[in-house]
Amino acid sequence: MFRTSAGGSWAMTRKGETMFSVRQKREIADAVQKVLRATNHPELPAGEIRFLLHVDGAESWSWADIRNNGGVTQPGVNPWNEQQDKETHRA
Repeated sequence: MFRTSAGGSWAMTRKGETMFSVRQKREIADAVQKVLRATNHPELPAGEIRFLLHVDGAESWSWADIRNNGGVTQPGVNPWNEQQDKETHRA
C-alpha cells in the first residue's frame, strides 16, 4: 500500500488504484474537510477531522480511497493519474 499526502487533508493510494492525481486528492480532501467543519456538529474534533472517502470508478479496477491530509504522511504517485490531471500539466 502506498500513501499519498502532504499537509492539510488527504489521500491513500494502493497499487492498482487509477483515479485522481496527488493534487486532485488534496483538493478533494480539503473540500471534504470544509464541508464537515461547516456542519458545526458538536461531536467533531476541534482540530483536523479524520475521514476516509472511498470512490468507485466506472470500472471494477478504477477506485480511490481519500483520507484527510493529516492522515497520510508519505505520498504515493501514480504516473498515469498525474498525466491525466490537466491542471497540473498545462503549459
